[in-house]
Amino acid sequence: MLAAYEHLLKITLALSGERDIARLYEQIIEAAQELTHSDGGTLYIVDERDGHAVLRFEVLRNDTFSIRLGGTSGTPVPFAPIGLFLPDGTPNLSNICAYVYHHRHPVNIADAYSEDRFDLSGTLAFDQKWGYRSQSLLTLPLANHEGSIIGVLQLINAKNPADGTVLPFDPALEPIVGALASSAAITLENQQLLQGHRNLLDAFIKAIAQAIDAKSPHTSGHCQRVPVLTEMLAEAACEAKDGPLRNFTLNDDEWYELRVAAWLHDCGKLATPDSLLDKSTKLHSLCDRIEGIKTRFAALIAQTQLRHVRQGNSDPAALEAEIAALRDDCAFLERANLGSEFMHAEDQARVRRIAGYRWIDHTGATQPLLTEHEVELLCIERGTLSNAERDRVNDHINVTIQMLESLPFPRELARVPEYAGGHHERVDGKGYPRGLTREQMSWPARMMAIADIFEALTARDRPYKAPMKLSQALSILKKMAQQGHVDPDLYQLFVEGGVWRRYAEAFLLPEQLDVSDAAPYTLESA
Repeated sequence: MLAAYEHLLKITLALSGERDIARLYEQIIEAAQELTHSDGGTLYIVDERDGHAVLRFEVLRNDTFSIRLGGTSGTPVPFAPIGLFLPDGTPNLSNICAYVYHHRHPVNIADAYSEDRFDLSGTLAFDQKWGYRSQSLLTLPLANHEGSIIGVLQLINAKNPADGTVLPFDPALEPIVGALASSAAITLENQQLLQGHRNLLDAFIKAIAQAIDAKSPHTSGHCQRVPVLTEMLAEAACEAKDGPLRNFTLNDDEWYELRVAAWLHDCGKLATPDSLLDKSTKLHSLCDRIEGIKTRFAALIAQTQLRHVRQGNSDPAALEAEIAALRDDCAFLERANLGSEFMHAEDQARVRRIAGYRWIDHTGATQPLLTEHEVELLCIERGTLSNAERDRVNDHINVTIQMLESLPFPRELARVPEYAGGHHERVDGKGYPRGLTREQMSWPARMMAIADIFEALTARDRPYKAPMKLSQALSILKKMAQQGHVDPDLYQLFVEGGVWRRYAEAFLLPEQLDVSDAAPYTLESA
């Protein structure tokens, strides 16, 4: 018996170290079978179905027929759960497992076929179907540290180790198996609590990402697609057989750490003003201020006509030419406001010339047609953001780092701030916010940089630009790899490993898929 207790201690220690709940379910059954030399067993977990408490089949084992259901087998137990209460609300005491749940103590049956206290029709039906004989049964409750029953363990057919004959379960083993059940229940509850906390954290993280995407139609879905693309690239890295990434691998904790970082990589955008995230034109703020400028042009045109009348100007052609020039200048500013083309020096000079026009406001005061701030915005060379606005948007990464570094991440998530905070760094040290070099960045941070850029290039839901074709996106990304923006080894893996193809097939529009051969986009190609 001492050996049995020593064996129990060894098993208990092993169970306490198991973190995979499905595997833990299996180990509980396997340990109980090992202690009692039983031929089979079933683990039931207390659950709720349609508002009613039930015992859900979680793992079923039978060594005679090599049956392995539930747990990590990939094959669920195909039996309906056992109701713990009858339709009238009274406890179900006819089923042995439900009885053990309600009475909270083990039931040891020497011969199921001579048992008349319980309805064992399910057990007998199994026997009839499989040509089996369930003889001895030991059913035990799994109580957690608060005394609540969270499951039931049932063992079938204790065997004589010497000759394999079926025996009743030794009553002397009941305390030992009961101790195993109690230890297993506490371990199981701890893992369920941990999984519950992880599920809550996951839901909270995804809610933050959805909130960021909801702030702006320009980035809708970005925070949800970047994690997918990051994981695709990480999977390709784990599968690499040669090259710098041949030894790269991620365990379960590291995979989770990467996922959390990817989902939170833009959490700092919560502090970015909507007016900047939604800035689809150069003059856009809470509204597009080009409309105000067009109104001023309309007033200036009317005032020009009035001036001609008052001056007695009898040359209609001159008036029409002056008005046509004003309308052409207004149309030019409308085009410049879009930010879709590079703003050349001569175009910037034209903006400043137009700013010199004068019009009379509602008070009778003469005003310049454009304010200094409007001139500054309309003269933006690329895109719609001024340098100050771009700095404000880019500052989201500092906010991201500050937010994440302020959180008490557990040890297995300690690198989340580094991964998430590095996706705007460049391998040549010219990125932001910290100007890290390639050697100072982890592989996951470099992966996220590529994922962030490629998603932004190919996004199909940006209202200010048409969806970019794969050929153009890959060409841009290749140039970035050549110029020290993104990691060249990861870029090569991104292309040769077909990551771009898998992502494109899942998320891009058919008209974007114009690449069938990635060879021209490898770094070795001309």
